[in-house]
Amino acid sequence: MTKLTEKQQTACFYVRGWLWLVAFMVFAMVIVGGATRLTDSGLSITEWKPLLGAIPPLTDAHWLESFEKYRQIPEYKLINKGMSLDEFKFIYWWEWGHRFLGRAIGLVFLVPFVFFWLTGRLHRSHIPRLLVLFILGGLQGALGWYMVMSGLVERTDVSQYRLSAHLTLATVIFAAIIWTALGIGRDQRRLASSVALGWPALALVLLIIAQTALGGFVAGLDAGLSHNTWPLMDGRLIPNGLLAMEPAWLNFFENVLTVQFQHRLVAYGIAVLALIHAARAIGEANPSAVRMSGIAILFAVLAQIAFGVWTLLAHVPITLGLIHQGGALVVLAACVWHLHEVCAAPQATTSSAAQPA
Repeated sequence: MTKLTEKQQTACFYVRGWLWLVAFMVFAMVIVGGATRLTDSGLSITEWKPLLGAIPPLTDAHWLESFEKYRQIPEYKLINKGMSLDEFKFIYWWEWGHRFLGRAIGLVFLVPFVFFWLTGRLHRSHIPRLLVLFILGGLQGALGWYMVMSGLVERTDVSQYRLSAHLTLATVIFAAIIWTALGIGRDQRRLASSVALGWPALALVLLIIAQTALGGFVAGLDAGLSHNTWPLMDGRLIPNGLLAMEPAWLNFFENVLTVQFQHRLVAYGIAVLALIHAARAIGEANPSAVRMSGIAILFAVLAQIAFGVWTLLAHVPITLGLIHQGGALVVLAACVWHLHEVCAAPQATTSSAAQPA
């Protein structure tokens, strides 16, 4: 077990609470980001000012200046030409709120981190990983602007590649914060490869992150607005046209039909793995936390699939779209919790690691 001083042991409750607060804010950030995408608000602010950008337009003149900058980009000229100032304000506030929340997360992370560090309330083993989390947060902000840049010159929306990267990094940060919070003040965890259920538990975490990346491509291509039937697509289980583009690999990132189809297939695969894994977690002599978290994954996955189908059939209304996006993080949180419990379980309960899956 990590040797903590009395001060560090006392501070564990507050450090965990701080990290859970940051995780909740990241969750909210992803939801607001989804709303920004669904309301087509992401290109309303055409500049990136990390400090001064926190101040929104305060006068009519400032609003007109911001609106004029928006009127110079292709999205306005080709899609929103004739938009009123009030309509512009609606999309502006969504994007401003998304960016402001990102700045707030940075402050909420940095200030307590510096305090805990300088007052000796953090064990030295925690400091490097927390520094990495802060750096990743800064990179996420830069990646967000890199994404917005892709829609300011030649396109009327952002690149699906950059959108997926932006969303995926957010989920990685979210998972890393939860993993770190769960480990504060607890026994050191073993490698997933050395304990029972370790590999499939790790596979579930990685699959959920990968599925979120695929969801980013679905969102970036507005693929959820097409082929709004289930379980068939174009009246077939395996629709025609999956490899219509040349070269073939391009279909997996730019063919609307293929992108939605692969998102469905991966969801089915995750559901099967979650079912098998939950059965193993229940059936073996595992601690209650391992069993409960394994069951939580299964229920979260099934609920996420159900909301995904509902969202598709309803042609992606904003409310259902946001529930589905938030649901991805709920599933990921359950998987990270489960992996943590598996890797922290007493060695006596993990002796079956050598048994075949």
